[in-house]
Amino acid sequence: MTRSLDSRPGARPGTTAPTTLRQRLAELRGPSVAPLPLDARALAALAANPGCHRRALLDGAGVDKAALARALGSPATFGQSQFAFVRGHAFEARVKADGGTELVRLLHARLAGAAAAAPVPGPDDVSIPDLTAAGPEGRTARTALALREATAAGRWTLLDHPLLAMDVAGTPAYLEPDAVVVHPDGSWTVVEIKSFAMVDGSADAAKVGAAARQAAVYALALEPLAGRVASGATVRHEVLLVCPKDFSNVPDAALVDIRKQLATTRRQLGRLTGVADIAAALPEGTSFDLCLADDGRTPLRPSGELAEALDAVAPAYAPECLAACELAFHCRARARAAGSVQTLGRGARAELGGLTTIESVLAAAAGEAGDPDDPAVAALRRAAALRAEALAPCGAGPVPAARKEAPCH
Repeated sequence: MTRSLDSRPGARPGTTAPTTLRQRLAELRGPSVAPLPLDARALAALAANPGCHRRALLDGAGVDKAALARALGSPATFGQSQFAFVRGHAFEARVKADGGTELVRLLHARLAGAAAAAPVPGPDDVSIPDLTAAGPEGRTARTALALREATAAGRWTLLDHPLLAMDVAGTPAYLEPDAVVVHPDGSWTVVEIKSFAMVDGSADAAKVGAAARQAAVYALALEPLAGRVASGATVRHEVLLVCPKDFSNVPDAALVDIRKQLATTRRQLGRLTGVADIAAALPEGTSFDLCLADDGRTPLRPSGELAEALDAVAPAYAPECLAACELAFHCRARARAAGSVQTLGRGARAELGGLTTIESVLAAAAGEAGDPDDPAVAALRRAAALRAEALAPCGAGPVPAARKEAPCH
């Protein structure tokens, strides 16, 4: 395999031509394999674990992680069922069936201040521009033009499935929110339509949180667009969450403040290591190509080769990955086999400092290894002494050695 310019020694990060980077990423996923586009859900999960070079590279290259996990023998077991997927599409179609009038009325009913005092929009007060165009670049340009025209018109406008572009770790990502509403005052509201129920005006907190993180990605993609395409345009920090009311098909809605999610996602995406830098550090010939058979589904490449290629990219496994990443079961198995403290969770991993394996943690707690002046080692020995004291019968034997090394202060 020919080595591309961005992976040659001496290449400076950030100076790689976009075409060259695209060629390198195509080599990684397989020259004949179409890239799997990033979506807001994947970006939210990526932002929640910015230290994972493995996910950043695979997502940036457009590798199908679900297919890769199946080829490795560790298939993912999360995601929407086909029933939930169909139900979600049917509910979204119902919400938008009247040309967006009911959706805009739901938004208007939940606004406060001067916006709520404006007249309730009727069928003739809502515009829905045509956003069709050729290719993702054409659709993003058409979306930007529609946002500019709607903001200048000063009337309610519903953009149905607009396409937004966002740069993520040096690679472009195209995002498609359910809808964006342009207010008469020039502000923009992201709309998230979900199929989980809203009972008595409230929904499952975990699902609402996931929807808020996803909406924050859309809002971040809209922010630079608001500054470029229209004077005075702003992206509201509250998104409209639309769900079925009390398990029916009648839509209900609530405004969700996403300022916290915006700050977190902006910070985490900013910390992502550039994909070009990660790709440049890979050994010559690294590839995640499954070498599919003629049926387009059966991988011909040995799983051992795929696992070796993955091992060349540093992961940052945590138990939370099990609900967000297709490769989580493979990464967990590798972490367990290596005795890594990553399996204990991010909190424990941070507290243990330089102790990276469970074996070293147990040795430090038993007083067999580790620097006594290390706070992590001292805390482990103190915990071991307290445990031994609690488990020892009354009046039994001398105080354990770990207790003597870590006296109570």
